[in-house]
Amino acid sequence: MVRFAADREKLEVLFDIYARINSTYDDVKALLTLIIESATELTEGEASSLMLVNPENNKLYFEIALGPKGPSVKQYSVNMGEGIAGWVAEKNTSLIVNDVQNDTRFYPDIARKIGFPTTSILAVPMLVKDKLVGVIEILNKRDGKKFTEEDLQWLEMFSTQAAIAVQNARSYQKVRNELSALQDKVQAVEGWHTFVGESRIIKDRLEIARKAAETDSSVLLLGESGVGKELFAEQIHLASPRRAGPFIRVNCAAIPEALLESELFGHVKGAFTDAVTDRRGRFELADGGTLFLDEIADMPLPLQAKLLRVLQEKEIRRVGDTEHRKVNVRVLAATNKDLQEEIKQQRFREDLFFRLNVVSIPLPPLRERTEDIPALVEHFLAKANKSNGRSIKGIHPDAMKMLLMSQWKGNIRELQNTIERAVVLCTGTMLMVGDINTSPQGNNTIGPEGLTLEEFERRLIESALAENDGNRTRTAQKLGVSLRWLQYRLKEWSRE
Repeated sequence: MVRFAADREKLEVLFDIYARINSTYDDVKALLTLIIESATELTEGEASSLMLVNPENNKLYFEIALGPKGPSVKQYSVNMGEGIAGWVAEKNTSLIVNDVQNDTRFYPDIARKIGFPTTSILAVPMLVKDKLVGVIEILNKRDGKKFTEEDLQWLEMFSTQAAIAVQNARSYQKVRNELSALQDKVQAVEGWHTFVGESRIIKDRLEIARKAAETDSSVLLLGESGVGKELFAEQIHLASPRRAGPFIRVNCAAIPEALLESELFGHVKGAFTDAVTDRRGRFELADGGTLFLDEIADMPLPLQAKLLRVLQEKEIRRVGDTEHRKVNVRVLAATNKDLQEEIKQQRFREDLFFRLNVVSIPLPPLRERTEDIPALVEHFLAKANKSNGRSIKGIHPDAMKMLLMSQWKGNIRELQNTIERAVVLCTGTMLMVGDINTSPQGNNTIGPEGLTLEEFERRLIESALAENDGNRTRTAQKLGVSLRWLQYRLKEWSRE
């Protein structure tokens, strides 16, 4: 009965690991650590390691090492045929050695260097379709006991799960790299946006941008979210001598901290678990062109230091590499945060700020350039018609008045979303007040009085009714809405 309970515990652990393997692709190292921890516990080992094969030099490298000397052992590698692990890797055969001192296959060099006395070893190969992925070792069964054939069988099951996890990680990484490269290529060649803006303040900013474009100086674009910082970066690139080169975008806030360094600078094969091939980073992809670093204030401090060095030295080093590579890249950066305050709070490096802030271009919010709204509405209307298969001909003057008086906390991005939503929900051939007032947020404000869209709509209708002596038909005609819609609105308000 005790034996059955122990076996059931092991099976439950295996089932849990199997479930995780089929749902975890982005944190494979944590999954592998869980596998090794579980295997070590269930075989009663004192220490353990998982080694992966590097196909280029056919060596085994310690990916995970648990136990009192785990961190020390990770600096070493093992040749094929060297030691117990090397023998298992070379022969693709599991092995139990309960007296390592009297086994000629035992290679004590690493154990001696790290000061970990080894008495017994359980080692199994990690195989995927008979191809070696790595080796799992369990060292020293606790309380001086010996490893058994049953321990070996269980460890082989754990090694199979670990091999599947590695295989899944490599497949996932390959697809992600191919997708990332494709996205970069598409963005670099076809990712331009139409620039719309005729207001004086925008023309002044564009003039500064065009002057900056003639140089290779760094430019810092400042402004609220949605004001068009990326579009300005595109304009700078297109007006520069680098226009024929790539324009690569990076949103520093959208990429997990653990991946950002690799995304920027690339990595070499074997640098970490998922690094199954060499990969160029965004700096190398932007070589000869422009790199746009959006949300730069969200870059972690350690990476800010590395970015500063790249900007100064004009060279990068891939993660896991010893070689420095020269890059010819013009850097544009953007943020919606107050960098002076970020510096004061020690969240942004002052020296990096000065390096990026050679030319600074503050971009105005949409509420300060309302004369651009009609042209933007026309542009977004045409775009929404095309993408949604609609043929809305225009916008009613009162609906445009509502747009002009809005505070637009989300700026141009919010305006675009508002127009697209109105096009989707519009039942006529022209956007009306009722179409515009469909925002699910319901908290946008109008004008200096701070009215909501619904409050503004109500005042508009009440004013039109007064002008037409309460005649609902004429009021509906003036507002450009159906009589049925107007009656519905009035009925709603009468219930309040």
